[in-house]
Amino acid sequence: MAEIELSVIILSFNTQKFIKDCLLSVAKAVKNVTGTVEVIFVDNASTDESIAVIESEKKAVEDEKLAIKVLTSSTNTGFAGGCNLGIKEARGQYLLFLNMDTMVFPEAFKKAIDFMESDSRYGAMTPYTRLVSGGMDPDCHRGFPTPWASITYFLGLEKLFPQSRFFGQYHRFYLDLSKPHEIDAGFGTFLMVRKEVVDKIGPWDEQYFFYGEDLDYFYRIKKAGLKVMFYPEPLLWHYKGGSSGLRKESRKISPASRETRMQVAKSSVKAMEIFYKKFYRNQYPSFVTFLVLLAIKIKGSFRIIKYYFS
Repeated sequence: MAEIELSVIILSFNTQKFIKDCLLSVAKAVKNVTGTVEVIFVDNASTDESIAVIESEKKAVEDEKLAIKVLTSSTNTGFAGGCNLGIKEARGQYLLFLNMDTMVFPEAFKKAIDFMESDSRYGAMTPYTRLVSGGMDPDCHRGFPTPWASITYFLGLEKLFPQSRFFGQYHRFYLDLSKPHEIDAGFGTFLMVRKEVVDKIGPWDEQYFFYGEDLDYFYRIKKAGLKVMFYPEPLLWHYKGGSSGLRKESRKISPASRETRMQVAKSSVKAMEIFYKKFYRNQYPSFVTFLVLLAIKIKGSFRIIKYYFS
């Protein structure tokens, strides 16, 4: 193949039902890209027929512009671990981390690359993302989870006052979503980043198993002096929670077992602790840290109980 313009890294854990729609949408989007594209499919020790399905679909969509590589892990390394397996193989000028439970629009890759090409200061971008269940996926547009942003979010104050700068620091919906602008973080569902940025900041932090690793990655991109951008045009559909089974938007179609849901719920709580201790512990007084970590434990206990009985 010629020089690769884009490497698309897709993780799977028991998500065979999403593979065909995702890959067909990717194949259509590749046709509008000038250069060649590689898809790196990383399977995190699935116990369903994911590998067989991907091998079958691979034969149907590969051509001179699109090559698909299948990587398999003998253990579930989590989202960060799976992304790192993909990074080791990626050769594109741009890397796109894409969730399996998505369907990208035909112009998605071209528009994302063109947007990144428009300004060398853009280190990464996430686009407006539509939920299959309806509306915008709010997690494509986020501020970092400072203590205040987290408190107002968990207490529901952001939902009550979505246009408030004071109460809406986590999702920052007071910003104009119809125009491109800088944000703290998007999400790992559709995260496009320059290869040179990946080389600079290093791999994803494998302390995180599921949740939080994308916030960590965006934080490090910003810390490196680069911009994280929100692209206002919808570029994909997202089922949301296809592999975790935690989201109400996709719980009915997710294959996740109760064991998986519990593991992910516990990991989401652990992720909050990891992020705070890593980036904020030294920025706030000790009593604030004590209260934040206590709140995380309380919130986490309720979350785990909720999914145990769901």
